Amino acid sequence: MTEQELKKLQWASRRGMLELDVVLLPYLENHGHEFSSEDLIQYQQFLEETDPDLYAWIMGFEAPKDEYAELIKSIKQFVDQQIK
Repeated sequence: MTEQELKKLQWASRRGMLELDVVLLPYLENHGHEFSSEDLIQYQQFLEETDPDLYAWIMGFEAPKDEYAELIKSIKQFVDQQIK
């Protein structure tokens, strides 16, 4: 991933909800460099979803769309590691 692509993702990861900002920005900073081309596309598509959907999926209030299940799992694992 180029520096410009990373900056675009960082900007897109800044959401209208603080609850998402404190999860998505650190996740991207820690895992963005590991993204494959497919992961990058998936994360970009993920960020096009609405804030309420992202929040509900990350918090486990609703099941995520199938295409985001592994990404949500990775985000949740990251959050759990940060809390411990």
